[in-house]
Amino acid sequence: MSDETRDSAARWYVVHTYSGYENKVKVDIEKTIANRHLEDQILEVSVPMQEVTEIRNGQNKQVSRKMFPGYVLVRMIMNDDTWYVVRNTRGVTGFVGPGSKPVPLSEEEMNSLLNKEGAGPIASYEVGDLIVVTAGAWKDTTGVVKSVSEGKQTLTINVEMFGRETPVELSFADVKAL
Repeated sequence: MSDETRDSAARWYVVHTYSGYENKVKVDIEKTIANRHLEDQILEVSVPMQEVTEIRNGQNKQVSRKMFPGYVLVRMIMNDDTWYVVRNTRGVTGFVGPGSKPVPLSEEEMNSLLNKEGAGPIASYEVGDLIVVTAGAWKDTTGVVKSVSEGKQTLTINVEMFGRETPVELSFADVKAL
């Protein structure tokens, strides 16, 4: 089979794995490809990563995160052999698709996945964490995190005002963990 024919016949499939096994599944599939000489049928195995900014102790830090935890993308020519190799890799629970029929991703879906932008800052704060405010009207105030809103990039603490507890919403950038 020519490279051009092979490349046009190959499609991207989504494989579901046990959480945390994505990289192990990728390595195991790649080893099996080499051992069984399937390089012309299973062309690429990918665990899509994305650079995100994480806020820890008031500091921004660049980290790589899996875009789709629990999933691996495999570019392959679907046949009984390739299906069997991928499906029977340790850590794989199955292909994404109805029943036992894997459904390939469309070109539009793959293009949108490959063009994903990095997400906004991700906080390492959880309900119950003790924090100190580093900026704004509440600077140097300490409090316990009562709620976290990842979407708005804020958290809520209670502060004592006029003799009673009052909730105050603060930006992730304005606080750090104690």
